[in-house]
Amino acid sequence: MSARFEWGLVVGKFAPLHRGHQHVIDTALSQCRHVVLLSYSNPEMPGCEPARREGWLAALYPQTTRLVVTNERLAIWFGDQQRQIPPNSAPDDVHRAFTAELIERVVGRRLRRDACARSIPWSRGLVDAVFTSESYGEGFAAYLDRYFRRVDSSARPVQHVLVDAARTTVPTSGTSIRANVHAERQWLHPSVYASFVDRIVCLGGESSGKSTLTEALARAFGTCHAPEFGRELWVERGGTLEFDDLLLIGRTQVAREERLAGQSNRYLFCDTSPLTTLFYCLEQFGRAASELERLADREYALTILCAPDFDFVQDGTRREPEFRLKQHQWYLQELQRRGVPYIEVRGSVEARIEQVDRALVTRSGA
Repeated sequence: MSARFEWGLVVGKFAPLHRGHQHVIDTALSQCRHVVLLSYSNPEMPGCEPARREGWLAALYPQTTRLVVTNERLAIWFGDQQRQIPPNSAPDDVHRAFTAELIERVVGRRLRRDACARSIPWSRGLVDAVFTSESYGEGFAAYLDRYFRRVDSSARPVQHVLVDAARTTVPTSGTSIRANVHAERQWLHPSVYASFVDRIVCLGGESSGKSTLTEALARAFGTCHAPEFGRELWVERGGTLEFDDLLLIGRTQVAREERLAGQSNRYLFCDTSPLTTLFYCLEQFGRAASELERLADREYALTILCAPDFDFVQDGTRREPEFRLKQHQWYLQELQRRGVPYIEVRGSVEARIEQVDRALVTRSGA
């Protein structure tokens, strides 16, 4: 089936990118041979910074041409330090002119310079369809049509395609999602929602209750937890790990967290982090791969250190009780050295959950 349009354009703040935006983009992809996604906002919306928007669009729509605009990039593209993104409240024609110039001078130039795109038909950076779910779309398309015809009299007419204006297919908006992203998470793709989930890590020596606490916290807060991959691999390998296994553990633990974050609810509780893996690597081999060192710098919204304040339980996989104390001391020193804020929890599982709950309330300012 031949495409209705050659080049489609979708413009949005994408703050955050939600299923309503995706419906518009998917419609454009179904009707166009090529699609340009243009995103900018002034001011920026908290939690939806350019790097995040860029990541969301790249992850979900790698087949598109994407342009996430910042003032720093404008200065590079146009060689003008005074060039600024127009305020969101600026008149429609200001945004239309801004978009038209970006399409002609930046997107077109990028494609012409891309050796891989030389076979793509691109008429001096002109689009022939604008996809929106807003009433302003007709005027937007008409403006682009006049602009591009001045640039190239042979340019194709620019048409407006209105998608779900009544919001019946996807009844949401960026404003409502920003007001309570967690309550509205059903309107976000998991890879987008993951950006708003706080990763909370539980650390502790052997037989300090961290795994039990991690699972209990997930149940208490109605969310997911990321189990400790290192222990799983240790059991699978019969208690013998090679040097390269430790980097595999660090990588897999992070990947597991990223995968589970989008399935979580506000928080993801993590049983250990690459910092734990670094400890075992240094303890066993006296050295660590530079990548593992970098992974150990991974930041968490809250770090919980489980105190060794109950009797040591030997389950056949653990070292001697003195090793638990050595681990705990190492964590205390290492967290302080790295300047990582943490809470040290003590007592029963229930008491520890209460301590974590208080820390989260304090952190949220509630």
